[in-house]
Amino acid sequence: MPSVLDIEALEKVRLPIEQARGLPNEHYTGPDHFAVERDEVLFRNWSGIGFGKDVPASGQVHPVTFLGMPLLIVRDREGQVRVYQNVCRHRGTVLVDAPCKVPGNLIRCPYHSWAYKLDGALAATPHLGGPGKNSDPAFDKGEFGLVEIASHVWQDVVFVNVSGTAPPFEEYAAAAIERWAEFDQPVHFCGEESAFTIDVGTNWKLAVENYCEAYHLPFVHPALNTYSRLEDHYDIIELGHFAGQGTRVYRQLAGEEGQRFPDFANLSESWETQGEYISLFPNVLLGVHRDHSFAIVLEPDGPARTREHVALYYADAGVSGDEWTALRERNAQLWRTVFEEDVASVEGMQRGRSGLKFDGGKFAPAMDRPTHAFHQWIAGRLLEDVG
Repeated sequence: MPSVLDIEALEKVRLPIEQARGLPNEHYTGPDHFAVERDEVLFRNWSGIGFGKDVPASGQVHPVTFLGMPLLIVRDREGQVRVYQNVCRHRGTVLVDAPCKVPGNLIRCPYHSWAYKLDGALAATPHLGGPGKNSDPAFDKGEFGLVEIASHVWQDVVFVNVSGTAPPFEEYAAAAIERWAEFDQPVHFCGEESAFTIDVGTNWKLAVENYCEAYHLPFVHPALNTYSRLEDHYDIIELGHFAGQGTRVYRQLAGEEGQRFPDFANLSESWETQGEYISLFPNVLLGVHRDHSFAIVLEPDGPARTREHVALYYADAGVSGDEWTALRERNAQLWRTVFEEDVASVEGMQRGRSGLKFDGGKFAPAMDRPTHAFHQWIAGRLLEDVG
């Protein structure tokens, strides 16, 4: 276990909420702690890196940088999403710099033109054996395909397990999948206004903590609180897996003439007025409602900066039509406003983590159970090799 960690402080995080303290300041400010969490938390578990919508058709590729690691999201010839290290096996050149549809379904290195199929197999090695000789008897192409990263798509989020040591995603996320089994339906990304990114000066964990709890609702989201009040919310906690909140008074957005988005099929009656919002640990925030859902992938960029990549989805592909544009834009703006209202709070917490005498903070037992559950999970991942 890396010596940079304060084992005693982490053990205090795992105490019952009445006695617990939050994670120490260094977990939000320290480069060494950020590096440990990268390896022990984000690389070893199933982390979100992007969305299936970013590669809508076969042959399309979308490069991302995840904690400094160049990755490539690919839609293969069978329509499956796969993730590769975005690095040529020859001299280590980054293969793709921008989203595109690759010509001829080949991912070609810009340096020496080695080319890879969408299934990662090495397909071409120009002049490998000398001018005009594209092969060499001493070189086995089969050994030098692209390095594939374990990946899975759920709710259109592309998850990866960089270490390759996590259990299968279906096992890892089983509790969340079961809770939202009614939403095991296709989701449809229906317009560019339905995706946006918010750049926030905060540690990624503070974004998770803020999303998990409803305690701040009356003070930070006054408009939302007029119809979805603090007392209308309930905690969602699955220890070791996810935490969040739900509301019993979700109100569908309506157009000027009463137009409403179509519902997901065959939902139980409770979803008529219910919405739920969970953080699937470590870095994916999800929300479901009767007529639309959303996903937020948190991209950590060092200890004190996070990019929140937001995508909204609808139950019916027909919502992509022009007649729905105004309502889609209103829905996107509504959520953008809510998420942007949180920025000052999480940035304020980040600045506060430079207070040398701050001891991790006190949890309010009646209100902070989801946040404490996340802290416990982080501490557990960091301590799992101890003793």
